[in-house]
Amino acid sequence: MSRFIAFAFPVATAEEAKSAIAAIANEYHDARHVCWAYLLGPGGREWLSSDNGEPSGTAGKPILGQIRSAGLTNVAVVVVRYFGGIKLGTSGLIVAYREAAREAIEAGETVSRCEEEEASISFVYEDMNAVMTTLKASEARILEQQFDNICRLRLSIRRDHLEGLLARLPAKRVD
Repeated sequence: MSRFIAFAFPVATAEEAKSAIAAIANEYHDARHVCWAYLLGPGGREWLSSDNGEPSGTAGKPILGQIRSAGLTNVAVVVVRYFGGIKLGTSGLIVAYREAAREAIEAGETVSRCEEEEASISFVYEDMNAVMTTLKASEARILEQQFDNICRLRLSIRRDHLEGLLARLPAKRVD
């Protein structure tokens, strides 16, 4: 009987996903197949999957389908298969890869995150106290800062909070 081992990883980029996949493939180098899928970005706009030698559509697509069914993004799922001598057939492979992916996803911890956006602002030095007080009360993170007669900040904040923050600041957006 074939043995399936599945892993789920949080990833932020395609490079990160491919690195995690390569690490598993390297660790399980003696396995017959290392199949995988990843889904990235808001709404899952970037994705890729691989059947790694299994019949087309029997491994990567079912893994990707489980990621989508769980409503996840920024995740990679890898399923390692050690062939057990019995052919499972197309439907058997689909079920096996789908279930292995589902179990790996369920075993993991789901972390919710909000989309962030960057904004640049500038303001006169005299407004420094008001700007910093407003930023401290917000969830904004300062990514870069330059203080002079005209001060400049590059911020990162939840996308749905950006316009409200900009409206409260005695500064103008420079993007």
